[in-house]
Amino acid sequence: MHLYLHIPFCHRICPYCSFYKHTPGGTDLGAFVEALLTEARFLTQKDLQPLKTIYFGGGTPSMLSPTHLRRLFDGLREIFNFSSIEEITLEANPATFTARTANLYEELGVTRVSLGVQSFLGPHLETLGREHTPMQAIESVHLLREASSLEVNLDLIFSVPGQSLLDWEDTLVQGLALQPDHLSAYNLTYEEDTAFFKKFQTGDFIDDPDLNAKMFSLAHEMLTGSGYEHYETSNYALPGKRSRHNRGYWIGNDYLGLGPSAVSTLNRERWQNIPDTKEYLKRIAAVGHAQEDIEILDDEAWRLERLALELRTIEGLPLRYLTPGTDLSKIDHLVEKTETHLRLIGDGPLLVDSITAELA
Repeated sequence: MHLYLHIPFCHRICPYCSFYKHTPGGTDLGAFVEALLTEARFLTQKDLQPLKTIYFGGGTPSMLSPTHLRRLFDGLREIFNFSSIEEITLEANPATFTARTANLYEELGVTRVSLGVQSFLGPHLETLGREHTPMQAIESVHLLREASSLEVNLDLIFSVPGQSLLDWEDTLVQGLALQPDHLSAYNLTYEEDTAFFKKFQTGDFIDDPDLNAKMFSLAHEMLTGSGYEHYETSNYALPGKRSRHNRGYWIGNDYLGLGPSAVSTLNRERWQNIPDTKEYLKRIAAVGHAQEDIEILDDEAWRLERLALELRTIEGLPLRYLTPGTDLSKIDHLVEKTETHLRLIGDGPLLVDSITAELA
């Protein structure tokens, strides 16, 4: 069982991000923390397996004050059994990171910090609407190394508008110089309901598949050449440093989501919380949960989801999820079939979405 907590608050709204988020405004953050704990208590009425991982995402979880974070962790420990926990990840903003922050996270039991760096070049950070500077990102990693034993992940984005292949190489070089335990290299996508999508529609921004492919291949070459394992389409890790939480999603483990817009899946029953913080707080106070859009995933829906997620991993897709008689002739140069799995090879990871569609 995995637990995700969505903290939707941001100092500034990044124009490319499609996750539910907003500035704190007049939100009572103490009341918000208590609502998360109330929802957690409600969900423990279900028959739950022991927690293996916890992930604090957003938004910007590091916006919560030390007082609020301590209350949240203390409350979660009262509600859940932490004896089987293998990993606790917290996303953090390099703009507000200090040595005290690193010490606090370690004291609370966090094992892994994911820094939303995105780029080490100032112009691209400005385009992305990030509030930190390249130096703040570098200093954040140094502070984590000096003040704690926490594992460090760097989130990076390629195909940023105006970014050249040399620019991307520069960001990768600077990222590798910091020797993080894990790097995530995401291809920028133009998501609906974002400022970037509007510029994409008007032609101000373009999506160049050839450049995307070159940047993807460059990241693979540089990161694997530096000892990182390319264990999922967008994720690289040093030996033993894979994200256990994300792997839980990819292989179909049950997970609970707390907070506005968070999704849960338990025994193939899936629901999403209402993506509205004010309404979330009202519903939690009234009935203890904020669930809507409840669905039961049938065998075919589950198969298609497994195909889309597990094909992205280094282990590949278990063969039981292929329909009988599946014709692989069109993609036989992109896949490898073992006794138990179908794995992507060669340019396969570059074409994972089209291969998934072919197999569906």
